[in-house]
Amino acid sequence: MKVYLSADMEGITGLVDAEDVQPAGRDYERGRVLMTEDVNAAVRGAFAGGASTVLVNDAHGPMRNLLPDLLDPRVTLIKGRPKPMGMIEGLTPEYDAVVCVGFHARAGILGVLSHSFMGHEIEDIWLDDRPVGEIGLLHATAAAYGVPVALLTGDDAACAEMTGWDSSVATVPVKFAKDRFAAQLVPVAEARAAIETSTQAALRVQRTTPTVSRSAHRLAVRWQNASVASHLPAIPGVSRTDDRTVVVEAPMPDLYRLFNLFLRVATAITSNPPYC
Repeated sequence: MKVYLSADMEGITGLVDAEDVQPAGRDYERGRVLMTEDVNAAVRGAFAGGASTVLVNDAHGPMRNLLPDLLDPRVTLIKGRPKPMGMIEGLTPEYDAVVCVGFHARAGILGVLSHSFMGHEIEDIWLDDRPVGEIGLLHATAAAYGVPVALLTGDDAACAEMTGWDSSVATVPVKFAKDRFAAQLVPVAEARAAIETSTQAALRVQRTTPTVSRSAHRLAVRWQNASVASHLPAIPGVSRTDDRTVVVEAPMPDLYRLFNLFLRVATAITSNPPYC
């Protein structure tokens, strides 16, 4: 069994504020340790659940947050950016399951550190007219590869968002949102134990392989910055519906790759590095 693990940071055990997850933050270095240990808990569960290979993709912000010297030595790590497929770089149809560690709710949801890809730069995203964030786009793209999502960890809002997309995905809430920068925390040891045992159990469940489709999907993105929306139609197939909203149609996973190009264009225009 080959397992793909995407690791974000906002949904990691014990983290609630930008100071915990952004490189300039006073608690960021401690946050990196907590992130690495949540990933290690999932990795232990994955191997106990039958994995022969685990590929870990550092999917948060600068994408160089995980500490290689503290990471389980059995895994292969993808680190750094830019990456054409961003948060799912390295995922291919040869994998049997996806595990998401440390994820957060989409923009507009009252969850811990909730946002969609670029903090305040993206106001809303819709996939086929359904509101979507990082969780939904990852799930849709994994399905296009024929790979099921087995488990997600994060706050209770992120877990609810994942269940809304696919009720068969196991979830582990490691904190319960009180506001966007406040949460009731599950004790660290308890949270890591839950991540490990839940990952093991999730990978032992026989899942239906998603039906691979090359049908086109419609993605709409509403930006805070009208300048971003004005530049993106230079990309073939992209059009603007108003001053701040662009739309494009393409099959997955091509659409996800194209969206990551949107993020790089937006970063260049705003000079505001994204955090995922």
